[in-house]
Amino acid sequence: MNPNEAINAQISRTLKARRKERGWSLDKTAQQTGVSKAMLGQIERQESSPTIATLWKIATGLQCSFSSFLIPGAADPATSMPSENDGFAGDSNMKVKTLFPYSPITRSEMFEITLTNHHQQLSTPHQAGVLEHIHVIEGKLEILQQDVWHPVTTGEQYLLAADGEHGYRDLSGKTRFIDMIFYP
Repeated sequence: MNPNEAINAQISRTLKARRKERGWSLDKTAQQTGVSKAMLGQIERQESSPTIATLWKIATGLQCSFSSFLIPGAADPATSMPSENDGFAGDSNMKVKTLFPYSPITRSEMFEITLTNHHQQLSTPHQAGVLEHIHVIEGKLEILQQDVWHPVTTGEQYLLAADGEHGYRDLSGKTRFIDMIFYP
C-alpha cells in the first residue's frame, strides 16, 4: 500500500468510527461538518481524498483532532511518530506533517506546515476556545484573524484564536511554520 492509500485508509476508518461513536448518519454528519453527504461517503469508501480544508471541517464538526485522522492511535499519549511520516499533502501547495499527534493529557497537537507558490489557505472556525501557537521557521507568512492579515517572518511567533474565520498566506514562495494547536 503506497503512503497516499495508507493515509486515505486511516482517514476513512477514523471518519467511520467517529461518526458511529456519535450514532450519526451521513446526513447528520454533513449537517455538523458542512461537508456534503456525497463527499463524506466517497471519503469513507476511499473513492476520494479530502483536501486539508475539508479534513479540518470534518474534524471540527466531529469535535476531534486533525491528527486523529492521519495517525493510527493518535489519541494514545504513548504513540511515537514513525520516521517515514512525511506529511499529508491533500492540497498541492500545502503539506501538513504531524510532529506530535493529539494528546488528551495536554489537549494539544503539533504540526509542521509548508505552503508553497504563494498559496493562501482559508479555514472555517474550529471549536470554541481553540488557540494556535505559530512559529515561522522559514519564509514570510501572513495570518488572517478578524478580517486583518498579520505578517509573521522567519523566527517570529503569532498567537491565533482559531475559533473564528482565519487563514494563512505564503508571501515568499515557500514558507514553513510550526503550528501547535490547543483545545479547550
